[in-house]
Formats: sequence, structure tokens, C-alpha cells
Amino acid sequence: MRLEKPPRLDQRDASYLTYDKYIRSRTLLVGLAMAKNEARARALSGPSGVAGKAAADGEKKREKRTITEIRESKRTGEKMVYMSVPDYTSAKWAEMAGVDVAVVGDSLAMVAHGHPNTIPASMDMMIMHAQAVRRGAPNTFVLGCMPYQSYNTIDRALVNATRFMQEALSDAVKPQGGKSQAHILRALVDAGIPTASHIGLTPHTIAMFGGFKIQGRRAEAAMKILEDALAIEDAGCFMLEFEAVPAKIAKLISEQLTIPTIGIGAGAGTDGQILLCYDLLGVFTDFKPKFTKRYAKLTEVAVAGVRQYVEEVKQGIFPDDDHSYTVDDAEYEKFAAMVAKRRQV
Repeated sequence: MRLEKPPRLDQRDASYLTYDKYIRSRTLLVGLAMAKNEARARALSGPSGVAGKAAADGEKKREKRTITEIRESKRTGEKMVYMSVPDYTSAKWAEMAGVDVAVVGDSLAMVAHGHPNTIPASMDMMIMHAQAVRRGAPNTFVLGCMPYQSYNTIDRALVNATRFMQEALSDAVKPQGGKSQAHILRALVDAGIPTASHIGLTPHTIAMFGGFKIQGRRAEAAMKILEDALAIEDAGCFMLEFEAVPAKIAKLISEQLTIPTIGIGAGAGTDGQILLCYDLLGVFTDFKPKFTKRYAKLTEVAVAGVRQYVEEVKQGIFPDDDHSYTVDDAEYEKFAAMVAKRRQV
């Protein structure tokens, strides 16, 4: 069900189209630089073998999704797939698997640094990880999440968003908040920085919520989320994310908007979905949110592998001849004689 409201002409469409051209040209330059490193890696590893084949499969050419395509997904009905990736390797997985948008989420403060929440994430931390993600996924749209208190004034938001775009070569940024942050969001958009936002359960304000709690279960609270969503749309954002919002509420709110929505713990009625890579692959196992589906159990595989390594080293099984380098027998005998002579001196 969609409540009727008058159509609005988004005057920023033209600027987004121009920005898409800029992104495509910049992607080409980044891709050329990446190609040099990958060519060297291929030369070292060789084209044959399982690893070589996997690398070749992962290097297939793909076109980076654009702001226009993301915005159009609302009309076309294409379900966009977002995944939060904290590092180079997970970014490569995302690109090889066909993820539409790689998100550098400040959840990396938890999954990569061991903090209990996202509050300790800093801009320097986020930029370092975003740079690694860009290197791992040169042909994937990268969305940089602005960390706690990095956008509490317009000036600070502009400076920090620009760092994502210039230093990390991100394609867009995502602060958190709706109506109260609309002036910040609008300033970013007006500065030519593609901007999304995040509402519902906003991790930066968990202290106000009393912890990680579902948002929008009461009609009045759901109406506030709708007002936040409309404010985000009015500010010119190209997308918004719902977190921990009842499925029916998120679906109805999404139907009121002309911009696409994604959800994490918000049901199937949003225009796309996002999960954390380390959650869905079973890498991060400190806890499992209800909304996370495990598609693999990599930590179990990893621990089993490490345990076998420990046992083989303790028993003297590893390394064997297959995992050791050889030397010419004559050269070895010559060296042994030199060692023996040195002992006699």
C-alpha cells in the first residue's frame, strides 16, 4: 500500500549523471593501477592450479554500479545486494561473488578490532579500512560509513566525507540519522558528495535507546521513522537503510518513498538487503543477531585447520619435503665442508 503524495522533480539527477561519468573515469585509473599489481601476482603464482584458476575467475571484468542504477532500482524492482566488508580479502570476495555495493561499515570496530560497539571507530580507522576495501574491490561501488561524531557539524561532515572520497576513493558516504540530521545530509549532497543515511536502530545513538533494541514497534515510533525517511529523501540522499525495524513497518515506509531502501533486520519489503560479511560467513562468532543468516561457518573451518597445523608441527610432520626448498647436493657438501673448517679455526 502506498499513500499518495504529489510527485517531485529531483533537481539533482543531472548532477548525479555528471558524477557517474566522473566515477567511471576514476574507476578506470584505479583499475589500471590495480592491474599492474595483479599482473605481478599472476606472474609469481602462475596460471595453473586451483589457486590460479580461482584468481582468474575473480578477475573477470565487471562494471561498477552507479548512483543512477541504484536510484533506478526503486523503479525497476531490482533487489540490490549490499555487504559490509572490513578488509582487502573480504572485499575481493564481495567483488568475485557479484555484490552490488561494498559497505565499509563502522561495525569493523567490533569485528576487526574487538570493541563492544561501533562508538570507538575513528575517521583514521575508517579511512585505512576503506582504502583496503577499494584495493580489494576496484570495480565495486564502495559506500563509506561515517563514524561516531564525524558529522556532528556541517563543516566536520564535509571535511570527513571528503576524506572518504579523496583518500579512500569511496563512491558515496553514509552518516546516520533523519530529520535531526537533514541539514547535514543536504549540505553533503549540495557539495556534490553522494550521500545515504541510516535510520531505525542507529548504532551511534544506542546510549539513547538503552542498548540494541528494535525500533518502530509502536505506531508513534513508526511515524517518527517515516518522518525521518521523508527528511532523508527531501535532503537529496540516494538511498536509506533501515536497521532493526519490524518488517511490515519498513515495507510500508519504503512504499512512501521515491528513493530505494535497504534493510538489515527489516524484512523482505525493502528494495535491497545488507548483511555483514563476517556475520553471514560465520567469521565473527562473538554473538549472532537474529537477522543474520549463516551461509557458511568459516571460523569452524579455520579453527580446524589451525588445530591440524599445531598438531603437525608438534609431531614433526610439517614441513615435509613438498613444502621445503632444495639445494644442489654438491653445493650443500661444499657448504658443509666450509662449516666444518670454520669449527676448527
